[in-house]
Amino acid sequence: MPEPTPVTTAALPALPSLSAQAETLIGLGLPEIAGLSATQIRDFTEAAENDTACGDGGDGGLLAIHPDRAPASVLAPLLRRAEKPGFVVVDMPDVDLFTPLDTIAVPEGPLYVLNSVDRGDHMANWSPDEALPALTAQDRTPLLLTEGMHWVLQQPAALERSHCFMTIGSRLRKANGALDARTPALWISNGTGRDGRERRNAPKAGWCWAGNRHTWLGFGSTTGRRPMGT
Repeated sequence: MPEPTPVTTAALPALPSLSAQAETLIGLGLPEIAGLSATQIRDFTEAAENDTACGDGGDGGLLAIHPDRAPASVLAPLLRRAEKPGFVVVDMPDVDLFTPLDTIAVPEGPLYVLNSVDRGDHMANWSPDEALPALTAQDRTPLLLTEGMHWVLQQPAALERSHCFMTIGSRLRKANGALDARTPALWISNGTGRDGRERRNAPKAGWCWAGNRHTWLGFGSTTGRRPMGT
């Protein structure tokens, strides 16, 4: 396993408040897609922001819709960078079949909050197979692909050239129960190959092999997920 190399990057801005995040999702039309009303999302975030039991009053959290309600194929085109919409690579038509690892407990409700999301720049040049046990040892859990998309929707600066991230909490299981070797990631298209020139600089959902290392991909993670206001 490689030694983690410190990466110096500009500090990311703070996430918007949960209520502001709710308005972003509402503006994108996601309540209708997820079978929710705008009122339900607003009530959820109000409860989250008022929940003193969580210790942070809802500040610094990331609002997410359950992947069963808003799958990756729906979220990807809503991403924006340089005025260009996001997309899923053509050789990942099964993107919505990537589900949470058995070790990840996703709240059952339609909405939940992730605490302390991190891009994992310090783990650049680690493989997914190496990163997963390291994150577990740090009491962190890897992001799902949909959660990574929610992060970029709310904070586009989370995706920048040379500092993108993998979302290895989502994996595809084969018919025999073994994990498919592909691991999802979010990065920025160079407009080459089957992406097409018109997609240069667009946000991109793709995949990498679980045993491969990439110097420009960290590992998105969180300290936990909490259902509130359900």
